[in-house]
Amino acid sequence: SCQVNQMQSMQSSLPRVLHLKGDRKDFDFVKTSLSAKGFNVVYDINGREATEVSPILEALPNLEQFIYCSSAGVYLKSDLLPHFETDAVDPKSRHKGKLETESLLETSGVNWTSIRPVYIYGPLNYNPVEEWFFHRLKAGRPIPIPNAGNQITQLGHVKDLATAFIKVLGNPKASKQVYNISGSKYVTFDGLARACAKAGGFPEPEIIHYNPKDFDFGKKKAFPFRDQHFFASVEKASKDLGVTPEYDLLDGLTDSYNLDFGRGTFRKEADFTTDDMILGKKLVSV
Repeated sequence: SCQVNQMQSMQSSLPRVLHLKGDRKDFDFVKTSLSAKGFNVVYDINGREATEVSPILEALPNLEQFIYCSSAGVYLKSDLLPHFETDAVDPKSRHKGKLETESLLETSGVNWTSIRPVYIYGPLNYNPVEEWFFHRLKAGRPIPIPNAGNQITQLGHVKDLATAFIKVLGNPKASKQVYNISGSKYVTFDGLARACAKAGGFPEPEIIHYNPKDFDFGKKKAFPFRDQHFFASVEKASKDLGVTPEYDLLDGLTDSYNLDFGRGTFRKEADFTTDDMILGKKLVSV
C-alpha cells in the first residue's frame, strides 16, 4: 500500500499527461498534432532516421531543447579504446540513421543533446541481452561464447541511462553536446556469463568456446553481442553532468533478474537451436 500511496501522490503532483497516439512516420499527423499543442522539449527515444525528426523540428519552431537517444554503435571500429565522443564515426554502420539525425540537429540551429548508450540492460529490456544468459542458466545448459571469451564489452543499467536523460534537461553544459552513457566498468564475455549466474543465484556456469567461422547459423543470432572489444568512455558525462552510475554490473543484473526474468517474464522465448549446433560439433570433435 505504501507503493500505491507513493504512486498516487506522484500522480497528483504531476501535470496532466497528454497522450498523442499515432505513427511517427505519418509526417502530416506529427506536424499538425505537435504544432497544435506546442511543446518546449522533445525527448526522442526511438527515432532511427533523420527524416523522422525533420517534421518535429518544423512543427516546433520555438523548441527549447531536443534530446535524442543515439547509440555508441555509430563509432568506427578501432584498435584504440575506449571510444570517446570525438572519435571517428562509421557512416556505413547500421546506426547511420542516428548519425544523420545528429548531423541534422547540428545544422538545424535548435538546442540539442545526443546520448549514445553502449549496451543497455535492466528490467523489461526489449533487447535480449541479459535474458539470453538467464534462459541458458535456468535450463541448466552450457553457455556458448564465441572465440576466447575475453572480448571486453560494457553495459549500462536503464535507470542510470534515465538519470542521464534527466540531467541534460535544461543544462547549459549539455547544449549541442554528445554523451556516451554506460557503466563505469567493462566486462569480458566470460565474466558477464558468470555475473549473470551470480545475479540469478545459479551455480558457476559451464562455458563453451567456439569459432563462429566453423558454423553457418543462417539468419539466427548465436550470441547477443558483437564479437569484438566494444566499450566507451563515460568521463565526459561524469565531468559535465555529474553522472555517476548507481548500479555496478552485479547489482544491475540482480535488479534485472529480480524484477523481470526471475518473475517468469521475458521478451523472447528460449531458442537453443544454435547452441545445439555448437554443442553437437564440440561433442563430435572430442
